[in-house]
Amino acid sequence: MNERSGRLTDSALPVEESAWERMRFTALWTRSLRGESVMAETIYDRLTKLYGEPHRHYHTLNHIRHCLREFDRAAALMADPDTVEMALWFHDAIYQPGAKDNERRSADLFRQWSGARADPVFQQRVDDLIMATTHQEPPDQGDAKFLVDIDLSSFGLPWETCERDGRLIRAEFAGVTDDQYYPGHLRFLRTLQDRATFFCTTFFQQRYELVARANLARIIANLRARGYR
Repeated sequence: MNERSGRLTDSALPVEESAWERMRFTALWTRSLRGESVMAETIYDRLTKLYGEPHRHYHTLNHIRHCLREFDRAAALMADPDTVEMALWFHDAIYQPGAKDNERRSADLFRQWSGARADPVFQQRVDDLIMATTHQEPPDQGDAKFLVDIDLSSFGLPWETCERDGRLIRAEFAGVTDDQYYPGHLRFLRTLQDRATFFCTTFFQQRYELVARANLARIIANLRARGYR
């Protein structure tokens, strides 16, 4: 482990996953909030409880784990990696399927839990990064580009994994019929398809662009074949 950053390196000894995650988060929280360590483990426990809510199938700790693996691959290219990592931990902290304010509430939760212990500039940067995951439009700021690419990187995984993730997201809308769910989902997919590039950063374009484009086209074609427009 890199002692300064708290991130896993190739030379690190394997540790039990949940213990590693706790250690990683508490190290991040401590170095980001003026040495604040008393609340770090409590905040971690609160977060993991939120990500373990029974209505979640995709937006769980497994999604955060995936995001952190992608983050570790690209962190050296970021201007402020600790801010990006903090935003990743919190970006889906509040998740109610179909709600329009999940990102806003997640950012507010970070502000509430970090309180006066966090530098206001750091708080605002984390807030801005969390709000970038609304994916309403491609971001124009460097670290926000990395954050949204990480959040969407599962589109670039092999088809079986990408398709499974889609089913997990659909399962979170158990009370919604297919005819209610898929037209809106298709509109979102088309906004991604209409981008000049799927990913915002050169790093993720080189790593996942072709596969993400192919997966996206396949998902859209499947939905159109089922009659959704």
